[in-house]
Amino acid sequence: MVYDLASPSWGQEELDAIARTLREGRFTMGDHVRAFEDAFAAKIGVRHAVMVNSGSSANLVAIAALFYLRERPLRRGDEAIVPAISWATSFHPLQQYGLKLRFVDVDLDTLNMDVSRLADALTPRTRLVVGVSILGNPAAVDVMRTFADANDLHFLEDNCESLGATLNGRWCGTFGHVGTFSTFYSHHLSTMEGGLLVTDDTEIAHLARAIRNHGWARDLPADSPINAPASDDFFEAYRFIVPGYNVRPLEMCGAIGVEQLKKLDRMLEIRRANAKHFVGLFGGDRRFILQREHGVSSWFGFTVILNPEASIDRARAMAAMRDAGIGFRMITGGCFLRHEAVKFFDYDTVGEIVNANIAHDNGFFVGNHPRDLSKEMTRLREVLDAAAEKRIGRIHAH
Repeated sequence: MVYDLASPSWGQEELDAIARTLREGRFTMGDHVRAFEDAFAAKIGVRHAVMVNSGSSANLVAIAALFYLRERPLRRGDEAIVPAISWATSFHPLQQYGLKLRFVDVDLDTLNMDVSRLADALTPRTRLVVGVSILGNPAAVDVMRTFADANDLHFLEDNCESLGATLNGRWCGTFGHVGTFSTFYSHHLSTMEGGLLVTDDTEIAHLARAIRNHGWARDLPADSPINAPASDDFFEAYRFIVPGYNVRPLEMCGAIGVEQLKKLDRMLEIRRANAKHFVGLFGGDRRFILQREHGVSSWFGFTVILNPEASIDRARAMAAMRDAGIGFRMITGGCFLRHEAVKFFDYDTVGEIVNANIAHDNGFFVGNHPRDLSKEMTRLREVLDAAAEKRIGRIHAH
């Protein structure tokens, strides 16, 4: 590929970390995972971080934890306000736990939830707001948190695509009562596979630790608010206190995370330099609608929506990119309402879903990497210009 969606960010430090864990002989989560959790929590300024095997699992565990709270737990039949664009596993745990989804359109420029519709989305059954920052760009998560608190709602902040993004000087992912992150290969920080759940709420954190590991009490401190004192060491090893899963991370993934976290600031700096170049190349051209930065983006990738008024054929543009060796994808899976899986959901929409469909039909994104991409982005511009000229030539020929 001339310009791929992602590239490795590991150096010798990560390889040494893997080798070290293999020599130590502890493969499932242990001290290295705990060290990564502690370092991650300190980095973004939260009390608790719980590592799991993916960002999708972090979302699943977060929703499960909200169902098992001692006070104000979520219940089946409750409603959740969600954006029309997000990755599928932002939504799947909600369906699996019996919630009804109320889809809200996105702003076309930020691609995040249109928070002017929050009041319209609220009903007597609403119990949850899910805020998602798309591809590194902060959503109005401050507004969502204020709205949630004012209406006694839980706020889950899915920040799986936006590690390093900030809003008003605060890390995205920390505005929610619980937040989630992904550390998959293509993301800002890569542990092979992995994800984290973060919170300042000790009960949520302890529930997450139990749910992560079969639902047992073994990983909890003696003074945990959800854990009765041990009565018998024999039974304590296998005492199950909530329904759970096995979504533990590998010990080597935690060790990799410790090394990657040391490099995060520099990797974000390079991503932002690439973004400045990208906006310089494409900004101001009415044919291309770019994602408008809200707060400080961590620029997971670069979105392009072909302006419907400019009559550029997306299929032609995609064929040209494919021929040129440029990787691209639908913007975060596009409008979720357009996918077959939605037939299994209980849902409705808050007003018309217009912008999410425009992004679905006319948009795509290309990758951002922690290395200079100026040559690749210049080539992308050349390819899209040529595809647009062919379209214009066809129109003129008629």
